Amino acid sequence: MPPDSPKLRSNDAVEAAITHVLTAEVEARDAVARARSEAAAIAEQAREAARRLGVHTDGRIHAVRAGFDASATAEVAALEAQAAALGAAHDLTPAEVSRVERAVAALASAMTGGRS
Repeated sequence: MPPDSPKLRSNDAVEAAITHVLTAEVEARDAVARARSEAAAIAEQAREAARRLGVHTDGRIHAVRAGFDASATAEVAALEAQAAALGAAHDLTPAEVSRVERAVAALASAMTGGRS
């Protein structure tokens, strides 16, 4: 068969097409493998970012709770001190006794319509 016969040219075209398909298949497999690798790297980066965010959030929650506990403890101590001060006996001065007596007399007068 002469080198430029239609049958030989047809076989060359088939061989070239098969080679092209096989090359495209290898390239496609390589592209899929690269895409899987890139997807795995992206997923790991996302997991690491989520872990860092979780650690940061836990730290902030701890700080807020500690601040609240300290504030609540201080406020309770202040209220207890105030309650202790209010519960302490207070000796009235003569001026305070006179003022209370006048207030009692005014209240009695108002309640009885001015009759003693």
